[in-house]
Amino acid sequence: MQKRNQTIGLLIFLVLVWGINWPLSKIALTYAPPLLFAGIRTVIAGILLILAALPKWSRLQFRRLWPVYLASAFLSIVFYYGFQTVGLQYVPSGLFSAIVFLQPVLLGILAWIWLGERMYGLKIAGLVIGFLGVGSLSIGGLTGSISAIGVLLALASAVSWALATVYTKRNAARVDMLWMTAMQIMIGGVILLAAGSVSESWSDITWSGTFVANTLFIAVFVIALGWMVYFKLINEGEAGRVGSFTFLIPLVSIGSSVILMHEQITVNLIVGMVLIVSSIILVNARLGRAAGQPVQPPVTETGKN
Repeated sequence: MQKRNQTIGLLIFLVLVWGINWPLSKIALTYAPPLLFAGIRTVIAGILLILAALPKWSRLQFRRLWPVYLASAFLSIVFYYGFQTVGLQYVPSGLFSAIVFLQPVLLGILAWIWLGERMYGLKIAGLVIGFLGVGSLSIGGLTGSISAIGVLLALASAVSWALATVYTKRNAARVDMLWMTAMQIMIGGVILLAAGSVSESWSDITWSGTFVANTLFIAVFVIALGWMVYFKLINEGEAGRVGSFTFLIPLVSIGSSVILMHEQITVNLIVGMVLIVSSIILVNARLGRAAGQPVQPPVTETGKN
């Protein structure tokens, strides 16, 4: 019972902070170029996680595991946050998050191919409905004029996140999960910061109170604590539950975007959101014989914190 309550608490935390992340990031981008902003917030989170992991220094094993850390850094951080931060300049934050959270649908496909999960009728129906939802969002969206580049970058973010999740599950037995999270975030943050320093100007950053507060909140709660919680749940065999709850995140994002960014809701958005939520529910549904099996197989406990 205590473990169940802890899991529910962690899921609620994840839904709330990852939901409000989108409008906060959109606001921060009015003060800073995208890659520099992505690099700054991620490096701060990486430093905090490394400090938290130092008592487990012997588990780092960087010489042996650096290829795993590097690959994970590109999938989870460089590609995911790179596509996300650039893409948020082209489409409203609520719409962008709705597309990105097709990730559980894409994860269903990748888990079927690489993790040996079952593919059945409800999943197939969910996948089809999910792509119809993206199509609906792409037609108009919140403002009635949606950039195709923004939609493609949102889809790229979803794909990189799904790949990162599968990759982490496949390697969880080889690594300490705290060090895995810390190193992928730190390495990814340094790469993003370097890319931003080359292609953007530090003088374009406006170090206002709003920018600093948003950046610190995202670094601490969304990236550092958020990814720790996400991978902790995955490593403990709770990925299926996480997948079934993530459909709530775009709803939190939409609500907070309406409040903070004054974004408008249109018919296309409502239809697209209904289709995407329906898609994710179907992909994560377990009926009949499937009810006795987890949506995603639990990971061995070797890499557990």
